[in-house]
Amino acid sequence: MRLSHAFIPTLKETPNEAQIASHRLMLRAGLVRQTSAGIYAWLPLGLRVLRNIERIVREEQDGAGAQEILMPTIQPAELWKESGRYEDYGKEMLRIRDRHERDMLYGPTNEEMVTDLFRQSVKSYRELPQILYHIQWKFRDEVRPRFGVMRGREFLMKDAYSFDLDHAGAVASYRKMMLAYMRTFQRMGLKAIPMEADTGPIGGDLSHEFIILAPTGESQVYYDAAFEEIDYLSAGAGGFSHEKPEDLARFFQEMTTHYAATDEKHDTARWDQVTAERKREGRGIEVGHIFYFGTKYTKSMGATVAGPDGKQVHPEMGSYGIGVSRLVGAVIEASHDDAGIIWPDSIAPFKAAILNLKIGDAACDALCEQLYAAFGGNALYDDRTDRAGAKFADADLMGHPWQIVVGPRGAAAGKVELKRRATGERVEVTPAEALSRIG
Repeated sequence: MRLSHAFIPTLKETPNEAQIASHRLMLRAGLVRQTSAGIYAWLPLGLRVLRNIERIVREEQDGAGAQEILMPTIQPAELWKESGRYEDYGKEMLRIRDRHERDMLYGPTNEEMVTDLFRQSVKSYRELPQILYHIQWKFRDEVRPRFGVMRGREFLMKDAYSFDLDHAGAVASYRKMMLAYMRTFQRMGLKAIPMEADTGPIGGDLSHEFIILAPTGESQVYYDAAFEEIDYLSAGAGGFSHEKPEDLARFFQEMTTHYAATDEKHDTARWDQVTAERKREGRGIEVGHIFYFGTKYTKSMGATVAGPDGKQVHPEMGSYGIGVSRLVGAVIEASHDDAGIIWPDSIAPFKAAILNLKIGDAACDALCEQLYAAFGGNALYDDRTDRAGAKFADADLMGHPWQIVVGPRGAAAGKVELKRRATGERVEVTPAEALSRIG
């Protein structure tokens, strides 16, 4: 993308309504614009990040054996009345009535709808287990939406739902999804800590939330440093596989043995047993939540399958959510400096920014065009006639992992300056070396 023609409306001043770093930087870097309280339009730069996060989430869900579907945003109220949640959910649910006077709602979650789809289609235990997921927009009418996409009313979410014949199978699905989550967050460059959590209005009796550290987090968190040392992506000795029950059991034991708790569930007696050098604490942001709730929905909605003995059985369920749009803000909260965003490579909108410091110089222009073509659309080419200082400032603000700086002196010598955004390190290299380092 050429910056001279891009729709990336950056701001020099911080908008008054932005209270936290991610909100300020998403507005200033031109990722989003607010259209209504708690509702945002995603502009090209922000949408690229959103799509990259979606891609990683989707790949890990598919890798764990989950199957993607797409459920509608508007749901019939009858399903929620069947489960008993229609009145219980409260004012966060946006209730609407169509032209035929039918009660409808804008879905805040999808347990009822997926249970209805399941009961229409699955009739035998031989078709279990099933894990279905989708990535879809949700709406919850927050009384005080704030902090940008961190606590908005409309948000993009990945929600998955497991169906198993019995408790043992449901626990296996739960563990499989927990591993998929830890792999997902590691691929995004995040250290997420799974912490035991309350189930809230979803219901159930086994629940974990996934927390990343950030100074503006909503919860105080405490955890053992052992979590920082685990490689969830390793396929070698000591790694974890989705397919092996013994691996899942070992993984889950490790996740639940090391101490980790939010302030709401903090146990000072257990915390005192963690050695001082392994204690970590700070503020944390929730980026995912998983629940096991058994037959809560299959019983209330009459979803059954024929068991091995021919008798009808209510399958055991779990649900698994990741806040896809919330993750954009959470990553920025965890990874920024005074100059702007610092994107992890895996979710950055572009691999690199190419900064042409002298538009019109034949050597600079030729070298920049050569580099731009080599990236195949995965670089942002700053071809504006602005001052060098403005180009450096915008590149830092947008947070591209690498900056390739092309000036007339270096271009004449066949050299560019390569800057790593995260560390500030600068080196002079050939264009081929720059491309090789960035990959």
